[in-house]
Amino acid sequence: MKSKAKLIGLIAAVALLAAGAAGAAVWWLQSQHAKDGAATAAAAGAKGATDPKAAKDDGKPAPDYKYVTLDKVLVMLRGPNGSAVSHYMAVDIVFKTLPDQERRTKEHLPLLRTVAVKALSAYTVESAQAMRVEDFARLLNKAYVDSYAADRREAPFAEALIGKLIIE
Repeated sequence: MKSKAKLIGLIAAVALLAAGAAGAAVWWLQSQHAKDGAATAAAAGAKGATDPKAAKDDGKPAPDYKYVTLDKVLVMLRGPNGSAVSHYMAVDIVFKTLPDQERRTKEHLPLLRTVAVKALSAYTVESAQAMRVEDFARLLNKAYVDSYAADRREAPFAEALIGKLIIE
């Protein structure tokens, strides 16, 4: 009976020692992470003074965006020599907008559809099939920026995203 009590006491002591070691390890790792984070923040602060694209973290939470969809933008694609062929592209575009700009974005959907058709109709079937979804998103965002810049107006959305892309 006495040996059982000693064995239980020994196991409890080992478990307590292991828990203490684990707690110390977690504390040490968190302190190292905090030091690395401070060094990274200092480097980002120094970079922010010279790099205008450096992200600003002013402690505010990211805005709560709304997403407005523009469904079924259909575009006829050209053939290799510029002739019309029976190939088309169907794109669903999603606009990432602030809640106070959601109504304005919805009002601009006909314009946004027109700009998308104009930008996408310049492509042939082969060139469209060779592009990635990210390339189409980049192309559309550039077309929207150019369109609003030509009108000297601010776009009512932050970014255009591709929700669906079908090339037939």
